[in-house]
Parts: sequence; structure tokens; C-alpha cells
Amino acid sequence: MNEQEREFTAFVKKHKGTIYTVCLMFSDDQPEVDDLVQQVLINLWQGFPSFRRDSSERTWVWRVAMNTCISADRKNRRRTDTTSLDVIGLAQADAATDTADDKQIRLLHDRIHRLGYFDRAIVLLWLEDLSYEEIGHIVGISAKNVSVRLVRIREQLKNM
Repeated sequence: MNEQEREFTAFVKKHKGTIYTVCLMFSDDQPEVDDLVQQVLINLWQGFPSFRRDSSERTWVWRVAMNTCISADRKNRRRTDTTSLDVIGLAQADAATDTADDKQIRLLHDRIHRLGYFDRAIVLLWLEDLSYEEIGHIVGISAKNVSVRLVRIREQLKNM
């Protein structure tokens, strides 16, 4: 293993939680999440030599992971949605055994998934306890705009 590979391995270990969190926000299907993680890792590896460190590592990982997941989500939405009756039956069986807390979490997760890419990214970053300044830097808007957007997103989620 050369020096760049060792450095990248340490980098991935440091940021694996962030990568997984972003991918999980874009899919509930574990195989799809695994595929997204792999694609993010490929994109990080390809961009690693040219990462100039103008921003923090964490910010760069967030941006690469979100852009990768958004691109994959767009590709998936273009495909025709075909849901088998077996899958619907399994989902209904799972819903019957959920606790009230599980149902609340699932409802919130479903509502967040209905948001647009940009709003979903802001919510995800906010849920990760990033400051408004960090969120703004990652998504390319001002901290004040992050604050305004979060208020509007909360209202949107309440009205769903």
C-alpha cells in the first residue's frame, strides 16, 4: 500500500459515519445504501489527489456524498417505478408490528424524503448538528439563508 492509499484509508475511517449517514438519508434499501457508499468512495478516491483543502475535509466529504446521492437519486427517478405486490405486503406487515415511536420516526423520514434535494440536504446537515455557517458553506448559501430555509422547511413538514 502506497502513501496515498494509506492516507485515503485513514481519511475514509475518519469520515465513514458521515458518508453512511448521507447515503442512508437518500435510501431505505440496504443494498442501495451500500451501492451509494461505494459510489461515494469512488468519487472521493478520484477527487482525493486534487482536494486543495480550501474547505475542511468534513465539508468536502458532505458535498461529494450529497452530490453523488443526488445524482443517483435522479437516475433512479427516471426509471419506471415498479412495485411488486409482495413488497407492499411486507411493508404492511412491518407497519403492523411497529411501536408508536417507530411510526413517528417513519412518518418523519417519509416526509423528509418528499422534500426537494436542496431542502433534504439542509435538514440532513441540521440533524447532524452542524452550525448554520457550516451548512451554508456546504450548500453554498449564507447562514441567514439557512435559518430562513429551515423555518420554511419546518412549516412544509408540518403541512404534509
